[in-house]
Amino acid sequence: MTLAAFASVSVASVLIACKFGAWVATDSLSLLSTLIDSFLDAGASLINLLAIRRALQPADRSHRFGYGKAEPLAGLAQAAFIFGSAAFLLIEAGERLFRPSDIENTAIGYAVMVFAILLTLVLVLFQKYVVRRTGSVAIRADSLHYQTDILINGSVILCLFLTANLGWRYADPLFATGIAAYIVWGAWRIGYGAFHLILDRELPDEDRRRIKEIALANPGVRGLHDMRTRSSGQSMFIQLHLEMDGQLTLLEAHEIAEDVMLAVERVFPGAEVLVHEDPEGVAERRTIFK
Repeated sequence: MTLAAFASVSVASVLIACKFGAWVATDSLSLLSTLIDSFLDAGASLINLLAIRRALQPADRSHRFGYGKAEPLAGLAQAAFIFGSAAFLLIEAGERLFRPSDIENTAIGYAVMVFAILLTLVLVLFQKYVVRRTGSVAIRADSLHYQTDILINGSVILCLFLTANLGWRYADPLFATGIAAYIVWGAWRIGYGAFHLILDRELPDEDRRRIKEIALANPGVRGLHDMRTRSSGQSMFIQLHLEMDGQLTLLEAHEIAEDVMLAVERVFPGAEVLVHEDPEGVAERRTIFK
């Protein structure tokens, strides 16, 4: 995860230098939009790096549940960065619509955009590998942003062609507006997911069903209720009440609960599972959500 965060910062820094030179040479608004996006990529990736280093720290006396919430906080920061870039880009595009201008030195623009696409593609493939291995929220958010960059850079190549070869002077600001709208959509997706993680949203329904199946597969379990789940960075927290035969000894009930806990942990490595044993048929207060 740390290596993926370092790679993101490095790629964004290289692309900033290349795109700045291309923008100065071409005066393309679409190229400026990708330059701004790369600046924000660098800032967001740097925040990611700091957040990941914090999130990977083990739990301590003051933070018994660890530092996993640093990851979705980084996701929210990324969303804020991206919204800011989209707003600036819309302002620039609006001005260029009323004052269209020609684009020069398009060969430089083509070369830089192709280089940016290839470099970003390598980064995204590496990030996808890291997400498969770790499930990192912060790296997934960063990867989503860079995936949009690939599409954006491809659209800039088309924009340069339309403007320089066909004389469509309005293509540049119109494409920039479309890019801004796409950036806003990406920011919303990142921010929405991070926000719900901070609010301790339940695990996906498929995972919850799997946990119930594992628990009820134990012959000593008669029922299950009050299951609660959440994730925090790389950690998952699962708690549930198991209903058992009321005639079991405390030791026998404990052994059943331990078997269920270990079975769930095998399917969800790294999860912290908390099991409460209840006698079957005992009336008690239960939380039921519709």
